[in-house]
Amino acid sequence: MGVLRMQQGLAGQGIRPAAMPHTLAEVFPAAPADASATAFMLSRLPKTNAPILWVQDRLSRKEAGYPSLAGIGLQHPIIMVDLSRASDVLWAMEDGLRCRALAAVVGEVWGDPPALDFTATKRLAMRAEAADVSCWLIRRAASPDLSAARDRWRIASLPSATHPHDAQAPGDPRWALDLFRSRRSKPGQWVATYERAADRLHLAAATGDRAVDKGDGAARQRAAG
Repeated sequence: MGVLRMQQGLAGQGIRPAAMPHTLAEVFPAAPADASATAFMLSRLPKTNAPILWVQDRLSRKEAGYPSLAGIGLQHPIIMVDLSRASDVLWAMEDGLRCRALAAVVGEVWGDPPALDFTATKRLAMRAEAADVSCWLIRRAASPDLSAARDRWRIASLPSATHPHDAQAPGDPRWALDLFRSRRSKPGQWVATYERAADRLHLAAATGDRAVDKGDGAARQRAAG
């Protein structure tokens, strides 16, 4: 797959993603420990069995923990690298992007360290594009300062979709997506639903006020009432 390019579909079909060359994308979770950024990123990885290089700095590991990947059907072997400083994370990511055998390189950096400047992100973007390897940088408790990332997302968890067989059980996960900066796509806001059974991400235009759809949770309320 590659980084998303959002295109307006036919009436009733919502938004359709188109494949783009692999490059650097940044994800800013709405809450530092929110797992939605990780989940969305995983849903966009190439459909191969190639390994993922996953690098965390000390604060990301301490505050958000190791990524919990059990039960999501991920086919990629994970190469976890634990480092202390953001500068070491960036060095490991750049070095990993020299390997074309990887499916993706993922980095988690906490806050706004001086090492994570425009030059550092430019180097990552250029390495990713040269190797055609997907590169994701998860920015927890961070500000969207100047960056060379081709796509920059804000992501937040939403109430899950209604379960098709049990109104009181959680259904497919949903996220609020805000593509607030992109060098190749039109920024916008969407609601994403990940269909587990089909391993497919469905995108729909968000409402103007970004409120949850008025029917969300209605089935659960009827079942409980």
